[in-house]
Amino acid sequence: MAEIYKYHLFFCTHERDDGTAYCQQHNAQSLRNYAKQRVKELRLKKVRVNNAGCLNRCALGPMLVIYPEGIWYQYQNEADIDEIIESHLQQGKIVERLQR
Repeated sequence: MAEIYKYHLFFCTHERDDGTAYCQQHNAQSLRNYAKQRVKELRLKKVRVNNAGCLNRCALGPMLVIYPEGIWYQYQNEADIDEIIESHLQQGKIVERLQR
């Protein structure tokens, strides 16, 4: 039987070579790795952290989307990731200042 997740986080880690903006320019892979490690350290069950291809919001900077709600976040650093994990994943509250 397939695992059922309460939250599924998709981090855009896309790279481009045509000169346009892309999430990986903003350390997206490292921050995705950080999020995955924090979820593991906190032993959050039913949470999955994945890479995603282009989420088509390149101009906004590093982006992630959390399903099933379809909430989009723009983040800049580990503190933003920590806030998303604590507020959204642990408390069920959207981080409005990061929502896009």
